[in-house]
Amino acid sequence: MEYLSCVEVEPNVPATATVIWLHGLGSNGHDFEAILPELKLAQDSPIRFIFPHSPSIPVTINGGMEMPAWYDIISLDVSRKLNDEQLMQSAQHVIDLVEREISRGIPSERIVLAGFSQGGAVVYHAALCFSKPLAGLLALSTYFPTAYIIQYSEANRQIPIEIMHGSYDPVVLPLLGEMARDDLIKAGYQPNWRVYPMEHQVCMPQINDIAAWLKQILA
Repeated sequence: MEYLSCVEVEPNVPATATVIWLHGLGSNGHDFEAILPELKLAQDSPIRFIFPHSPSIPVTINGGMEMPAWYDIISLDVSRKLNDEQLMQSAQHVIDLVEREISRGIPSERIVLAGFSQGGAVVYHAALCFSKPLAGLLALSTYFPTAYIIQYSEANRQIPIEIMHGSYDPVVLPLLGEMARDDLIKAGYQPNWRVYPMEHQVCMPQINDIAAWLKQILA
């Protein structure tokens, strides 16, 4: 099987957990690799980090020019028109990486899916339709565009979901993050919602919260 190209960061001890973390539109797997030192995880933390690179595809809002993207975005308004088929295909590629981790000896219950912006939309779909229980779902400055078509998996009905958003985000409006949260609550999930005084980015208080959350769910 052909997998997404990825940056893989191995722990100093044998890995017993994995975080698969997707970047946003126009970026690559090195984007969030740079955050790892800021998480200040213990030297003996057994977490493997995988940062996939998206393919480059034509993006409508970019005038049809090719750029790294998990799916095509057709409009940037609140309706957020996009190519659902491409999003779901990207979600399947993420699931393939999860299955590869399981084959490498990591239990599904020790695998976290994380994503920023476009990457967050993909991991929402991947995690919530996956047929095996996962450790957690981290959604950063993102939205849940496939909430109306996803077939939820019973295996992840109790998955810890952490949603983080910037209160001044001009790219993915806070309203879209709130809509994702509300859709999840209506579907029976219990997401945790956090807002930070920032735009479409990450900040140190948020990074500290991510580190604490990872330590909690992967203890």
